Amino acid sequence: MPYTSFVDVLIILECDGQILLAQREGTGYADGQWNLPSGKLEEGEDMIAAIIREAREEIAIEVDREDLEMVTAVHCRNPEGQARVGFFLRARRWRGEPRNAEPHKCSQIAWFPTNALPDNTVPYTHAGVELYLRDERFGLQGWPHPVVSVVAGQ
Repeated sequence: MPYTSFVDVLIILECDGQILLAQREGTGYADGQWNLPSGKLEEGEDMIAAIIREAREEIAIEVDREDLEMVTAVHCRNPEGQARVGFFLRARRWRGEPRNAEPHKCSQIAWFPTNALPDNTVPYTHAGVELYLRDERFGLQGWPHPVVSVVAGQ
Protein backbone atom coordinates (compact mmCIF):
# COMPACT_ATOMS: atom_id res chain seq x y z
CA MET A 1 0.00 0.00 0.00
CA PRO A 2 1.42 3.44 -0.87
CA TYR A 3 2.35 5.79 1.94
CA THR A 4 -0.03 8.71 2.51
CA SER A 5 0.33 11.80 4.65
CA PHE A 6 -1.38 15.10 5.29
CA VAL A 7 0.26 17.99 3.43
CA ASP A 8 0.20 21.23 5.41
CA VAL A 9 1.15 24.76 4.43
CA LEU A 10 2.21 27.20 7.14
CA ILE A 11 2.81 30.92 6.64
CA ILE A 12 5.55 32.83 8.40
CA LEU A 13 4.88 36.54 8.89
CA GLU A 14 7.88 38.22 10.46
CA CYS A 15 8.05 41.88 11.43
CA ASP A 16 10.55 43.71 13.65
CA GLY A 17 12.02 40.47 15.02
CA GLN A 18 8.62 39.01 15.83
CA ILE A 19 6.57 36.23 14.28
CA LEU A 20 2.78 35.96 14.13
CA LEU A 21 1.14 32.98 15.83
CA ALA A 22 -2.48 31.95 16.30
CA GLN A 23 -3.82 30.14 19.37
CA ARG A 24 -5.92 27.17 18.28
CA GLU A 25 -9.38 26.63 19.77
CA GLY A 26 -12.34 24.38 19.04
CA THR A 27 -10.65 22.32 16.30
CA GLY A 28 -9.91 19.08 18.14
CA TYR A 29 -6.22 19.35 17.17
CA ALA A 30 -3.72 21.09 19.49
CA ASP A 31 -6.42 23.31 21.03
CA GLY A 32 -4.90 25.88 23.38
CA GLN A 33 -1.54 25.74 21.64
CA TRP A 34 0.09 28.38 19.43
CA ASN A 35 0.57 27.65 15.74
CA LEU A 36 1.49 29.49 12.58
CA PRO A 37 -1.51 30.38 10.44
CA SER A 38 -1.84 27.22 8.36
CA GLY A 39 -3.99 24.58 6.77
CA LYS A 40 -4.09 21.48 4.63
CA LEU A 41 -3.91 21.30 0.87
CA GLU A 42 -7.30 20.87 -0.76
CA GLU A 43 -8.00 18.71 -3.81
CA GLY A 44 -6.60 20.25 -7.00
CA GLU A 45 -4.81 23.04 -5.14
CA ASP A 46 -1.09 23.82 -5.36
CA MET A 47 0.86 24.81 -2.24
CA ILE A 48 1.02 28.49 -3.13
CA ALA A 49 -2.71 28.72 -3.81
CA ALA A 50 -3.34 26.94 -0.49
CA ILE A 51 -1.24 29.33 1.59
CA ILE A 52 -2.78 32.36 -0.13
CA ARG A 53 -6.24 30.97 0.67
CA GLU A 54 -5.33 30.14 4.28
CA ALA A 55 -3.83 33.61 4.85
CA ARG A 56 -7.04 35.20 3.60
CA GLU A 57 -9.33 32.85 5.57
CA GLU A 58 -7.44 32.80 8.87
CA ILE A 59 -5.83 36.22 9.26
CA ALA A 60 -7.55 38.35 6.58
CA ILE A 61 -4.43 39.35 4.66
CA GLU A 62 -3.67 39.24 0.95
CA VAL A 63 -0.39 37.75 -0.29
CA ASP A 64 0.80 37.58 -3.88
CA ARG A 65 2.49 34.47 -5.25
CA GLU A 66 5.72 36.31 -5.98
CA ASP A 67 5.93 37.48 -2.34
CA LEU A 68 6.06 33.92 -0.96
CA GLU A 69 9.27 31.99 -0.39
CA MET A 70 9.43 28.33 0.66
CA VAL A 71 11.89 28.41 3.58
CA THR A 72 11.74 24.93 5.12
CA ALA A 73 9.83 21.66 5.29
CA VAL A 74 9.20 19.32 8.21
CA HIS A 75 8.23 15.65 8.10
CA CYS A 76 6.58 15.12 11.45
CA ARG A 77 4.96 12.28 13.34
CA ASN A 78 2.76 12.92 16.35
CA PRO A 79 2.73 10.64 19.44
CA GLU A 80 -0.22 8.69 17.97
CA GLY A 81 1.91 7.84 14.92
CA GLN A 82 0.06 10.07 12.43
CA ALA A 83 2.44 11.64 9.93
CA ARG A 84 2.28 14.94 8.10
CA VAL A 85 4.53 16.98 5.87
CA GLY A 86 4.56 20.73 6.35
CA PHE A 87 5.84 23.32 3.94
CA PHE A 88 6.73 26.61 5.65
CA LEU A 89 6.46 29.67 3.41
CA ARG A 90 7.59 33.14 4.41
CA ALA A 91 5.66 36.14 3.14
CA ARG A 92 8.09 38.90 2.17
CA ARG A 93 5.15 41.33 1.89
CA TRP A 94 1.42 41.28 2.49
CA ARG A 95 -1.54 43.62 2.34
CA GLY A 96 -3.80 44.27 5.28
CA GLU A 97 -3.38 44.11 9.02
CA PRO A 98 -3.50 40.53 10.36
CA ARG A 99 -6.57 39.86 12.47
CA ASN A 100 -8.31 36.78 13.81
CA ALA A 101 -10.70 36.03 10.94
CA GLU A 102 -11.70 32.57 12.28
CA PRO A 103 -12.68 33.08 15.94
CA HIS A 104 -14.46 29.70 15.89
CA LYS A 105 -11.05 28.01 15.29
CA CYS A 106 -8.70 30.48 16.93
CA SER A 107 -8.96 32.25 20.30
CA GLN A 108 -6.40 34.96 19.45
CA ILE A 109 -3.43 35.96 17.31
CA ALA A 110 -0.29 37.62 18.68
CA TRP A 111 3.26 38.57 17.74
CA PHE A 112 6.12 36.86 19.60
CA PRO A 113 9.89 37.39 19.47
CA THR A 114 11.32 34.87 17.00
CA ASN A 115 13.75 33.63 19.65
CA ALA A 116 11.12 33.28 22.40
CA LEU A 117 8.11 31.33 21.15
CA PRO A 118 5.56 30.39 23.84
CA ASP A 119 6.14 27.12 25.69
CA ASN A 120 2.80 25.85 24.42
CA THR A 121 3.69 26.22 20.73
CA VAL A 122 2.73 23.16 18.64
CA PRO A 123 5.99 21.12 18.46
CA TYR A 124 5.66 20.80 14.69
CA THR A 125 5.42 24.60 14.33
CA HIS A 126 8.28 25.14 16.78
CA ALA A 127 10.49 22.76 14.79
CA GLY A 128 9.70 24.57 11.52
CA VAL A 129 10.38 28.02 12.97
CA GLU A 130 13.69 26.82 14.46
CA LEU A 131 14.73 25.38 11.09
CA TYR A 132 13.74 28.64 9.37
CA LEU A 133 15.78 30.71 11.83
CA ARG A 134 18.82 28.48 11.26
CA ASP A 135 18.31 28.66 7.47
CA GLU A 136 17.85 24.88 7.29
CA ARG A 137 15.62 23.63 4.49
CA PHE A 138 14.37 20.33 5.92
CA GLY A 139 13.96 18.57 9.24
CA LEU A 140 12.32 15.63 10.97
CA GLN A 141 10.22 16.00 14.12
CA GLY A 142 8.71 13.24 16.25
CA TRP A 143 10.46 10.34 14.51
CA PRO A 144 12.72 7.93 16.44
CA HIS A 145 15.72 8.94 14.31
CA PRO A 146 17.99 11.92 14.94
CA VAL A 147 16.94 15.22 13.42
CA VAL A 148 18.22 15.61 9.88
CA SER A 149 18.47 19.01 8.30
CA VAL A 150 19.74 20.54 5.10
CA VAL A 151 21.30 24.01 5.21
CA ALA A 152 20.43 26.39 2.38
CA GLY A 153 23.00 26.51 -0.40
CA GLN A 154 24.46 23.09 0.33
